Amino acid sequence: MSCSSEKVKDFFFGELGAEEHLAIEKHVAECAGCREDLNALALTRSVLLSVPEEEPPRRIAFVSDKVFEPRWWQRLWASGPRLGFASACVLAAAIVVHAYAPARHTPAATAPAIAQIDRTQIDAEIAKAVAAAEQRQKAELLEVINTRLKQAEHNHREQLLAVQDYYLDRMHKQNALPRHAAYYTVPAGVTQ
Repeated sequence: MSCSSEKVKDFFFGELGAEEHLAIEKHVAECAGCREDLNALALTRSVLLSVPEEEPPRRIAFVSDKVFEPRWWQRLWASGPRLGFASACVLAAAIVVHAYAPARHTPAATAPAIAQIDRTQIDAEIAKAVAAAEQRQKAELLEVINTRLKQAEHNHREQLLAVQDYYLDRMHKQNALPRHAAYYTVPAGVTQ
């Protein structure tokens, strides 16, 4: 007989007929793997039976119970339109209170303080700030121009060298001379 864990489970729970029961009992006696499965099932049953029984709770809370209902401020905070309306009401109340509250500072009381500020001091400070900003912009502009000029000069040199190499190659090809013929030494006895 082949090993079948389903048959071993059925044997353990007593769900087999008499013939199958005897066949599985004989197989378990011979097969070590099935014997281990049967012992594991027996151990699981004994552990479950050793757990004391407890009384289930008398009252189970459901989502529909009042316990889970949000408080008034939670409902207000969770609702966007309600929160917006409440904010608008608070803002309107603040405007009304400010409009009817006695003024602590009158414009006539602040006018002498404003008059004491010297207009020439303000103009001098503004002129100083503008001059500093212009100076900073000039320095930045000069730096950008210098870097661009250096880049252009470098590119110009590279282009001149490329043109020079091109014309030297053409000249040497036309004259059928090796490129660096000027560096060769003339053998003795050869006249030019």
